[in-house]
Amino acid sequence: MERNRTNRIQIGAISIGGGSPIAIQSMTNTDTRNVQATIKQIQELKDAGCEIVRVAVIDEEAARAIRVIKLQTDLPLVADIHFDHRLALLAIENGIDKLRINPGNIGSLQKVKEVVRAASDHGIPIRIGVNSGSLAKSVQEKYGLTAQAMVESALEHVRILEKLNFTSIVISMKATDISLTLQAYELMSQHVHYPLHLGITEAGTSWFGTIKSAVGLGGVLTRNIGDTLRVSLTANPVEEVKVGWAILRALGLRKKGPVFISCPTCGRTEIPLVEIAEEVETKLVGLQKSLTIAIMGCPVNGPGEAREADLGIAGGHGVGLVFKKGEIIRKVPQDQLIDVLVEEAWKMEQEDV
Repeated sequence: MERNRTNRIQIGAISIGGGSPIAIQSMTNTDTRNVQATIKQIQELKDAGCEIVRVAVIDEEAARAIRVIKLQTDLPLVADIHFDHRLALLAIENGIDKLRINPGNIGSLQKVKEVVRAASDHGIPIRIGVNSGSLAKSVQEKYGLTAQAMVESALEHVRILEKLNFTSIVISMKATDISLTLQAYELMSQHVHYPLHLGITEAGTSWFGTIKSAVGLGGVLTRNIGDTLRVSLTANPVEEVKVGWAILRALGLRKKGPVFISCPTCGRTEIPLVEIAEEVETKLVGLQKSLTIAIMGCPVNGPGEAREADLGIAGGHGVGLVFKKGEIIRKVPQDQLIDVLVEEAWKMEQEDV
């Protein structure tokens, strides 16, 4: 896909926009003041492939905790701050890599100037975030609950920063309604060249939220819009990272790690396909190489239909085939299929080491 070209923004060691890979984000659900619990969860998110982590900064103690947390992780950290400009200043002082704060909500212009000056001095970008459920009353009265209202609300914050010559800006336009989200991002992409942070807000629990996020974020991404994303689930945030990667891999937008394909079960299936597919995915967690791995239920759907896969198996009556790039390389007993497939996948990983 030829993505919309946006400005490049640096967040710690990660760049977004300007053709950079779409970055996966999540947010801790620990109390940031509980430093050890927060560090532990950040490491879990990193292990799952998270590239940028947001933490809630609810008071001065949380802002000061950033300094200690930064000593134990190399992931870029984003401070989530609402209304209190002093917390933004304290977060910057303690080494935060990015702010999520709306300048129009922190009081006087003087307060905004203080934050902008500190952010500029430290090379800290600011993300402006607009959610459909928290639009300014005046904007909603004028435009209704529409994409235009969301865009205009975000642009009000953008203009404040631009008047202060601050342009290290990222914008998010999240709604829980998929159509509204699509329209808002499309419209915003026509107005600005700032990087866009994608999300479907309040998507729901793991099962339904995953589906809703895949449909909504996939819709925006297929319009070549988006520079970073967070999947918002009512679940362990590690699940958000896994889903985010799955969406990007399914669209061919990121190549890290395997893509699994497997056939639907039918009357020809002679192996416990569901259990095998799930076990293979579990055993290949951590595989970094971009591989398409096929798990097929019978020889009919084996090397033929899955010939484009880098590696795969096809079950049979007590035996199965292992194939690579469409060519059968081994015939093994059914109870060895998983181990052989996993072994071959890790061998392919080592080929690039």
